[in-house]
Amino acid sequence: MDTAVASPYRAYKPQAFTRSERDHVTVLFGGLHWRAERVLQGALENLGYRARMLPTATKEDLLAGREVADIGQCCPTSFTTGNVVNFLRGEAKRIGPEEVAKKYVYVTAGSCGSCRFGQYHQSYELALRNIGMESFRMFLLAQDGMDQGPSAGGGLELDVPFTMGAIWAILATDVVQDLEYQIRPYEVVPGATERVAGECVELLYEAFRDRPVRSRKWGAAAWHIVTPYFLRTLAEVHRRFGAIEVDRLRVKPVVKITGEFYLQTVEGEPNYDIHRWLESEGAEVYPAAVTVWLDYLLRFAAQQAEDRIGVARNARVKRLALRAAQGLLRWSYDRMRRALGDLPHEIPDQYELRSLAAPYFHSRLDGGEGDMLIGKALWAYHHKKAHMTCELSPYACMPNTMSIGAMAGVIGKHPDLLYAPLEIKGDAEVHALSRCQMILTEAKRRAQREFDDALGVNGLTVESARALLERHPEMKQATYRVPRRGAAGTAANLVLHLAERSRQ
Repeated sequence: MDTAVASPYRAYKPQAFTRSERDHVTVLFGGLHWRAERVLQGALENLGYRARMLPTATKEDLLAGREVADIGQCCPTSFTTGNVVNFLRGEAKRIGPEEVAKKYVYVTAGSCGSCRFGQYHQSYELALRNIGMESFRMFLLAQDGMDQGPSAGGGLELDVPFTMGAIWAILATDVVQDLEYQIRPYEVVPGATERVAGECVELLYEAFRDRPVRSRKWGAAAWHIVTPYFLRTLAEVHRRFGAIEVDRLRVKPVVKITGEFYLQTVEGEPNYDIHRWLESEGAEVYPAAVTVWLDYLLRFAAQQAEDRIGVARNARVKRLALRAAQGLLRWSYDRMRRALGDLPHEIPDQYELRSLAAPYFHSRLDGGEGDMLIGKALWAYHHKKAHMTCELSPYACMPNTMSIGAMAGVIGKHPDLLYAPLEIKGDAEVHALSRCQMILTEAKRRAQREFDDALGVNGLTVESARALLERHPEMKQATYRVPRRGAAGTAANLVLHLAERSRQ
């Protein structure tokens, strides 16, 4: 007779990471695109941390994540779990598991809420147990702070310089990524944009690593808000991109990327390398800025404060403070846009997104990206920011399933809105990309019709438009700003701009 007694479940409690360990313990992190991660590394090193980016997750990581954690986890969790597991396995073979536990800590995103994002801790804990590395230290960063256990040793300090450095790194890399994606489809010399983007990210890495912040409190926040320090680096970024020659008379549909945070942000196998695949299919990609997510979090917190006015003490003051924080975030982002010649896209107004989504999705539902996915699709449609929207969703993700369901109502009212919802499983690439390709085919037709209409209304042909372009060689510079003249496509706007210039 089996007399074994079941042990009660005990939540994962990592040993504290102490301040004295910073000199010899490396902080591992990942989950964003490579530009943001590299510049975040510089911001962490500036504060005395040893930091290391994990490599971009691969299909091998997906399989490892499924092997060592629960099979019910969503696609992003499988990739990120397998990513850290494979790194730890490799290091354990090299220096031994005990040394790995001493040498590294892992910081990743975590939260509570209505989706499996709230179960990341359990997935990572199960994975560590299954590879025999229960002593490895892992800390989850949530919206309300970081759980470093009851005996936290201050090894990771979420102080003002840490927070401002991380946010400003995201702002800076968002505008650079946006500029890069606007240029690469039109570059005359293949690979030129890739090379310059790599150089510019290294410039930003050095700028953040060497930033002269000394105050540990609100003086650091004020410095980040008013300093021209980062703008000077971005001015050099602008100069370097300006050396790239482009041909913007190439007709390409603009595809707006939205979806679950990880899948819309990462570049590589976790989302079938959708950004580069779209470019290879002849599209111009409008990437998802992380800043928009930060703006959404502030908007949602302000809503919650607003709902508590008259009930909770200081709710009105809190709402005003959060709205002010939103204003500062947007103002700081726009400063960086101006340093790049106002070329990166502006971030949409969160309250306009809420208003656009309101007939289809309640603004107080906070799972995943909430009402923002509906709002962004309608915003891009009404303002002609893109020819189509591609929404990337983890398989069986509840918040994104709600979004896709609500979009059925949107399409019913706006049947000409091109929308491609892709369920990302990590190993069903052909199915997802073929679905996207069907919608992309129509987007290409629309971009071509738009271009042909711009030529026709101005009595131009492709040859005469190109002749006009030759008279204005400055328009061949990657950093020349083509004004928007009511078209979604770059080529159509350039034709309208050329015709306007020829009449002056």
